[in-house]
Amino acid sequence: MRLTKKLHSCVRLEKDGATLVVDPGAFSEEDAAAGADAVLITHEHPDHYDEGKVRAALEAGAEVWTLRSVADTLSAAFPGRVRTVGHGDTFTAAGFELEVHGELHAVIHPDLPRITNIGFLVDGSVFHPGDALTVPERPVDTLMLPVMAPWNKISEVVDYVREVGPRLTIDIHDALLTDLARPIYDRHIANLGGAPHERLTPGATHTL
Repeated sequence: MRLTKKLHSCVRLEKDGATLVVDPGAFSEEDAAAGADAVLITHEHPDHYDEGKVRAALEAGAEVWTLRSVADTLSAAFPGRVRTVGHGDTFTAAGFELEVHGELHAVIHPDLPRITNIGFLVDGSVFHPGDALTVPERPVDTLMLPVMAPWNKISEVVDYVREVGPRLTIDIHDALLTDLARPIYDRHIANLGGAPHERLTPGATHTL
């Protein structure tokens, strides 16, 4: 399986000629979901879900799996091609085996209501949590790690890596992280998290 990091929280996974895209959002490249056989969306925030990009993928033949708040914006125009999933669900998409973990977005501020958020475990190996620090109920090989967001701080990121215990972490949710700050985040995650840490530039790939 080949993983390609796209801008911010978008990831492309390719296996046996099929392509799975997670969270093509407004911060992602315009072609982030182009050529996808299946698209997964963790929640409705625009940095994870760009409706135009996803509609273009659907029109080109892709299918979508997501939570209800996103599915409701698409399903009428694409009957039978947009599927609603939630915590505990398992399914197959484009030849990938998927498990859904988690229910709520991380707390941004106590005064703000929490929205729903789901994470996807791909082929029992790669976990993309969306905007949450969800710990799957099974071991994870590669953790897509949200490193910088309005809802987290570095100590929480490090403790999340420790709790999940993956073989490898790869950065996501990093579009707002400046080049000046990146070495600080890299050092703390690598030295304190207890797992090898890799930062991929947008467009770079990693073979799993």
